[in-house]
Amino acid sequence: MLYLIIKYLVTAALIVIISEIARRNDRMGSLIASLPLVTILTLFWLKFENASAEKISNQAYYTFWFVIPTLPMFLLFPKLNANYGFWVAILSNIVFTIVLFYLYQLVLNRLGIRLF
Repeated sequence: MLYLIIKYLVTAALIVIISEIARRNDRMGSLIASLPLVTILTLFWLKFENASAEKISNQAYYTFWFVIPTLPMFLLFPKLNANYGFWVAILSNIVFTIVLFYLYQLVLNRLGIRLF
């Protein structure tokens, strides 16, 4: 149980630290947020939980494929946010990303890459 509490605290602290840095310096916050910190932390947690090498490797492999359809959001959001406000921008991006994931999955399936 203590391990789980530590896991939650470390993970939450990372998010809080990044958001605090971003509040003070948008470029530095963006740089840190763009790093694969969550993925690296996930890989550490899997290793500490004695996950198999295959499980850890699969985590990194699938993360690569899942990142790709999320990238357009980072270009679309600023434009929508400037023109329509935060809530329209964030909701539009959620819908847009879901649609992209679906279309991306169809393309990958044709290439023999199965994510789901």
